Amino acid sequence: MNSVSVARIGKLALVALVLFPMAYGDTYFLSVGILALLYAYLALSWNILGGIAGQLSLGHAAYFGIGAYTSTWLFSKLGLTPWLGMFAGAAFAILAAILIGAASFRLRGAYYALATLAASMVLKTLVENADTLLEGSRGMEVPLLGDAILYFQHTSKYFYYLVALAFVLIAAYLNHAILGSRMGFYLTAIRNDQEAAEALGVRVTRYKLYAAMLSAGLTALGGTFYAQYVLFISPDKVFGANTSIVIAVICIIGGRGTLWGPILGAALLLPAEDIARRMTGGLVGADMLLYGLLLMLVIRLQPQGLLAILGWLFSSKRKPTSPLAEAKP
Repeated sequence: MNSVSVARIGKLALVALVLFPMAYGDTYFLSVGILALLYAYLALSWNILGGIAGQLSLGHAAYFGIGAYTSTWLFSKLGLTPWLGMFAGAAFAILAAILIGAASFRLRGAYYALATLAASMVLKTLVENADTLLEGSRGMEVPLLGDAILYFQHTSKYFYYLVALAFVLIAAYLNHAILGSRMGFYLTAIRNDQEAAEALGVRVTRYKLYAAMLSAGLTALGGTFYAQYVLFISPDKVFGANTSIVIAVICIIGGRGTLWGPILGAALLLPAEDIARRMTGGLVGADMLLYGLLLMLVIRLQPQGLLAILGWLFSSKRKPTSPLAEAKP
């Protein structure tokens, strides 16, 4: 896929994001758009470690939950605005990333993924049993202040849409900067062949740790946004395995290791999830079934994700056969 195709897809995505609230207003569809932007941001955050660096993490719910609980606790107990509390949550998430990374970076593939998932489940269990400090399994309510922009709240969904869009733009810029930097080249080399990168002098553990820290800090900021938007958090919602899996799957299906893949994945999968839920009458697990089927389809037909398929469609110099046809035996 050439750069012209990527730029074209990116411009179309940006235009759609800008026009969406104008078309649907302060409605249910705008709520779906906000969640799509949130998961696009989370997928971009995951992409730094799981895509560019190639470390398949299934524990990002740990950082998401740390961000949500830290800012909510500081807000509800000490009155600290979430605009500041979110950075405290990011700091704790970075610390957790250092500890998890130090214990798991020697592992590879499925073993690393399981180790990160286990770390997330341990944190979930700890929070569920912290009845005095964090309200335990009951969850925590965010104090409702109404139109209070200084405290990250507003009665209009436009406010949350604009904040989520700003988050996505910041995460996209960071991904773009990393992909074009020396760090990006090192992380790509680690993803492609860790032994060869190490033999060439790349400090593998150091750069994987850098990627994990940045990815964790950004994910924690998304946790704060979620808490302020939903106004209620619980261990199952923010530390649950489903959160980690959905973030990773969105990025993988869209095209991990790329700039636009995570955004494309969220833009298509979140509305599809809502449609699946409506068609099945709210059947429990319908969304995960959809993600699983799409993941198997993409891995089987086009491992580079939906972005590669769209790149072929938009390319003016495409081959007579599609990448899907080429993937078939």
